[in-house]
Amino acid sequence: MEQARGSPAAVGHVGAVGIAVVCVDATAVAVTLAASPREVVYTSDQVAEELEELTMTLGEGPGVDALTDGPALAADLNDTSCQLRWPMFAPAAVALGVRAVFALPLQVGGIHLGVLDLYRSEPGSLDREQFTDALLLADTACALLLDAGVGAGDGRRPEEAGLQHPEVHQATGMIVAQIGVSAAIALVRLRAYAYAHDQRLRDVAANVVARRLRFPPETRAATDPGDHHSA
Repeated sequence: MEQARGSPAAVGHVGAVGIAVVCVDATAVAVTLAASPREVVYTSDQVAEELEELTMTLGEGPGVDALTDGPALAADLNDTSCQLRWPMFAPAAVALGVRAVFALPLQVGGIHLGVLDLYRSEPGSLDREQFTDALLLADTACALLLDAGVGAGDGRRPEEAGLQHPEVHQATGMIVAQIGVSAAIALVRLRAYAYAHDQRLRDVAANVVARRLRFPPETRAATDPGDHHSA
């Protein structure tokens, strides 16, 4: 890939190329893990990072749907269909200055490795050539992740990549132990608490890991902060 300019190609190069050839403003790559529906490994800028964190916290949006349902193309998040499909994500993304999102799955056969998210500040769909280029970039990102074991193409994680929120996985495991539910349900509880209290998912997770927040079986995830129990 020319963007690499002699160095081994990495996911970050795919993201940079995506901005240029697909005519978007920001890109991100997230992968699927056993303990979480998604984990961000690359963001092109602060906007992409905020959108990925929003997706992770809310558990909805094009980047979530693409993991299981194929390409999710939202040409205008202000459109009624998008607002109905993603009632929490769509207005929040628009508030961050994003009007269009194009999410493409990273998969090999039936194996879903992750998703390539493309963000645009102006509404508008991808034309046929842009969509074809986006699919090619998704395939390239998928190949790089497989070759590197979900990391950079040279075997090292790029500075802006890596598993950014390990505390979410730690907290999920702790909630599993606390209330005796599956990891998926524990993550739902964690997300629900974050959303109800207008907090970032990783901040709530950090409180769980530090034992400042506990989810006993009889307590709902959205319980008032004053009602939670310390370990």
